[in-house]
Amino acid sequence: MSGEPSLPFSPPQIDRVTFFKRDEITTDLICCEVVVSGQIHFFHEECAEWRALLNSFCDLTGFDDNWFAKVQCPPFEACETVAFVRR
Repeated sequence: MSGEPSLPFSPPQIDRVTFFKRDEITTDLICCEVVVSGQIHFFHEECAEWRALLNSFCDLTGFDDNWFAKVQCPPFEACETVAFVRR
């Protein structure tokens, strides 16, 4: 058993992955919504599952590895980007 928290889904179940930022007054919080069977699972960079979540995307064919560059700038704007859609 690893020390990494588990996710409530596996990569083959993922239908869509969207990244965006939330303005937290003095900083931005990078967030991710993962759609699985019509349900939206919300994560952010400070949650315990964040690393496991990012690692799970390695198994998604067509996942946009440049999502961070698209979301990062400009600061204090949502910069929503869809990194994966199952076809």
